[in-house]
Amino acid sequence: MPHLIDKRDRAALLRTRLSEAMDRAGSNQTALARAVGVDRSTISQLLKDQGARLPNAHLVGACAQALGVSSDWLLGLSDRPELAADLLANSLTVTEAPRALVDETIYQWHREAEGYKIRYVPPALPDMLKTQAMLEWEYTPHLGKTTEQAINASNDRLNWMRGARSDYEIALPLHELESFAAGTGYYAGLSVGLRQAQLDLLIELAEGLYPRMRIYLFDARALYSAPLTIFGPLLAVLYMGRNYLAFRDTDRISAFAAHFDGLVREAQVSARALPDHLRDLRARVG
Repeated sequence: MPHLIDKRDRAALLRTRLSEAMDRAGSNQTALARAVGVDRSTISQLLKDQGARLPNAHLVGACAQALGVSSDWLLGLSDRPELAADLLANSLTVTEAPRALVDETIYQWHREAEGYKIRYVPPALPDMLKTQAMLEWEYTPHLGKTTEQAINASNDRLNWMRGARSDYEIALPLHELESFAAGTGYYAGLSVGLRQAQLDLLIELAEGLYPRMRIYLFDARALYSAPLTIFGPLLAVLYMGRNYLAFRDTDRISAFAAHFDGLVREAQVSARALPDHLRDLRARVG
């Protein structure tokens, strides 16, 4: 059962927190009394009364609204002084997502989570695992002169990942690599040589970075996942194409992490088995 605060202690906490809120807001008894529509003596008594009497809910709510804090915090029911709307606004942010990883925001999220496990469901093959030729094929039609920046940024991310203290888990749908190897769908038009070189790089990285980087393949016919990244316990980011939805509240981060762990648990190809799977795909190309 939750711990119940004695009425006298709650009244003392209310006086302390009300005084703190007034100081933060640069307010005083006269200004607060005017804002909530009571006499100054009412506020003075509220701050100085050493008894166990608590003010009515209307007065507590009015003071909280005037000072920009929550009634729950004033009454000791919460340790967060922010209003509920402010807490929600801080827990969910919308950030613009560039076409390629020329993006300091997502790089900063990676640095912030250094040392934690980073879980990643990419929208396609991860940029940082692509060859330069693959990046040029993918981004030149859209980015033009900034393609070089995208390539450099992707190389920076891979180099950072090699030296960072974070573990990476990546979950990809099986059909993504099948389609890539066959040169179908999104990958139609890719030359045989480019696909072979890309698969060779994936084999090299899957073996060379294991177990720090683990890639799992899941069956999208049985499971579905939108592109997302989970930065340890700090942040979960859902990729929408033009924007990222970034969540910082514990419940949502835990839900995203449980979803990702389900993808890994049900993976058809484990991280250990991935290099052999890639070699099978490589043998079929051409």
